[in-house]
Amino acid sequence: MERGVVVVGAGVMGHGIAQLFAQAGARVRLHDLDEAGLARGLAAMEASLALLVEEEVLSPAEAAAARSRVRPVTRLEPALAGAGLVLEAIPELLEAKLELFARIERVAGGEVVVASTTSTMPISLLAQRALRPERMVIAHFFNPAQLVPLVEVQPHPAMPAAGVERFMETMRRIGKRPVLLRREVPGFVANRLQAAVLREALHLVELGVVGLQEIDAVMTEGPGFRWPFIGPVETADLGGLDTWQRVLDALAPGLCRAERAPSVLRDCVARGELGAKTGRGLVVQAGPPLAERLAARDRFLVRLARLKAR
Repeated sequence: MERGVVVVGAGVMGHGIAQLFAQAGARVRLHDLDEAGLARGLAAMEASLALLVEEEVLSPAEAAAARSRVRPVTRLEPALAGAGLVLEAIPELLEAKLELFARIERVAGGEVVVASTTSTMPISLLAQRALRPERMVIAHFFNPAQLVPLVEVQPHPAMPAAGVERFMETMRRIGKRPVLLRREVPGFVANRLQAAVLREALHLVELGVVGLQEIDAVMTEGPGFRWPFIGPVETADLGGLDTWQRVLDALAPGLCRAERAPSVLRDCVARGELGAKTGRGLVVQAGPPLAERLAARDRFLVRLARLKAR
């Protein structure tokens, strides 16, 4: 990370990614279209750094140093000068991303790695107009990017093996746990697993087996309680593969196989109840508790990371 890092988009993901690189010692230019967007991103970063100081992950001096390494910019082309890595973190709009990549290619040298933080689009789609697709890669961070360790990495097939490994090492240097995806698949890996769980959870609610609050209790007090330390594959090994074969043989025929989102979710969206975005959703309700819950989530993630590090 001797050369500069440019993060394009200071929104939900971008400010956290900029913070990660700054904490690792990199000089970061954080770009957004206007001063208001940059101000929101920087305020969120400062709140996150303050939390890390409170939890004694960073000293006040380390947090201040990290913040000083982030330079907000509203003009993209000057920001790209001297960059070694560019990370795109704009909304999930294909044409907007393609136009952005074209602008980056016109300015950034051929050795500059261009990474997208998309959570839905395959690398072949994002690189369809690229002149140098071999330098493009997907780095799928998870919200909040500065706290959740996983990054799913999907390089363009033309990226040299040495380039892939350098990018993986960069992710490790900023404290991430990168997982290399060997082929394209819709939704990558983590979102496919999350979608499968959510589809079955809401299916059980629609069947009248359990309520929404109880679904979350089942997950957080049961499988989710151990998942930070042992995943589903190791869980099967520890429980006995013969047992899990019988479980899957017995349950697979009755599991939800719907090809669209469950109606309980569709009904919420139709009413304009979008969860944290609007203050009301499946279980989220309007009012101060939402902000408190988000703050508590981040604090718990910091403490969990510290526990796992031991």
